[in-house]
Amino acid sequence: MYPELLRIGSFTLNSYYVMALLGFLIPMLIMRREFRREGINPDLAVRIFVFAYIGGVVGSRVYYIVEHWEIFWQNPEMLITNFTGLVWYGGLLGGALAVWLAIRHSSLPVSKAADHLGPMLLLGNSFGRLGCFLSGDGDYGPPSDLPWAMAFPDGLVPTNVSVHPTPLYDIALNLIFFTVLWNLRKRNFPNGTIFGMYLIAAGAERFVTEFWRNTAKIAFGWMTLAQMISLALIVSGFFLINWAANRGRESRLVVATPSLEKAK
Repeated sequence: MYPELLRIGSFTLNSYYVMALLGFLIPMLIMRREFRREGINPDLAVRIFVFAYIGGVVGSRVYYIVEHWEIFWQNPEMLITNFTGLVWYGGLLGGALAVWLAIRHSSLPVSKAADHLGPMLLLGNSFGRLGCFLSGDGDYGPPSDLPWAMAFPDGLVPTNVSVHPTPLYDIALNLIFFTVLWNLRKRNFPNGTIFGMYLIAAGAERFVTEFWRNTAKIAFGWMTLAQMISLALIVSGFFLINWAANRGRESRLVVATPSLEKAK
């Protein structure tokens, strides 16, 4: 593992933060290109991603503190100043609020911006999980004797026992779902549909990979908090797709009605 990519004196270049930066920059550049292709101000993509990044970091940290409240209560300074604990679901909630703030005064509908952002979040999360893998931050699973199981002796959370490399599972599923949504982006779906698909994909991905994480089971003896949130995301995704479809039908009806009146 490579928790540190470079060390010069007291300066350390951490692999996780390099991957997190790439997970921010590369999707942002792709989204700028997509905005330009559709005639949308590409600078708005930068604004969206900057807000999403700040909101994501704050939200993920708050989620981590809530999830580890007992540790926070004993040593609050450590959890506030040590940023090794960043939780993706908290980042999604914080980032969503920040993106809404970023575009609320623009002419771009929130639902359309979300459709552009959904696939980019899957791609960005792939880089983040690669950072988890390279740094060996403890985001791996239980012991395993499968051929691809591996140990993380030099990780930030070291283990000499071969375990499930769960971040690699995350990366594979994220890239598969990203490819699907990317290929669907040019279809004439009602605004909000692609983001609804993203919510389903993100929820399904995390629900599945949670079975190979060392996460506390809090419901039914097998379900984690992340899996409960995953189910909520999946249900929300289906509701959003249904809402977008109904809104699309209403819009077509409004457009068609004047034409019928003129025909009379």
